[in-house]
Amino acid sequence: QVQLVESGGGLVQAGGSLRLSCAISGRTFSIYTMGWFRQAPGKEREFVAAVKWSDGSTYYADSVKGRFTISRDNAKNTVYLQMNSLKPEDTAVYFCAATWGYAGWFPNLRVNDYQYWGQGTQVTVSS
Repeated sequence: QVQLVESGGGLVQAGGSLRLSCAISGRTFSIYTMGWFRQAPGKEREFVAAVKWSDGSTYYADSVKGRFTISRDNAKNTVYLQMNSLKPEDTAVYFCAATWGYAGWFPNLRVNDYQYWGQGTQVTVSS
């Protein structure tokens, strides 16, 4: 049983940066992967990045590789998404999510792998 709360979204100009945070509470012992997904209006939810809880291994979608960085701070029970060189096409609601127990192999690209989801935070990039 895990609870996730995202924060840090907002409005930024193209080329700017934002850092999203995901606060984790509850039973964290069985977390396997923490992921970030995004969803634009009228579109499917898409994978952005993932970090394996045990060793910090990371994986990125091609669309954000080199611009976004996912990281975790286990002492603070927090996962971050640092977003640099933002583009208008990055505009979406961003969700953090957790797999709990066994749910397939890292990097867990599928939405259905994740049992727990945050409420989402809006990121808007203006041109």
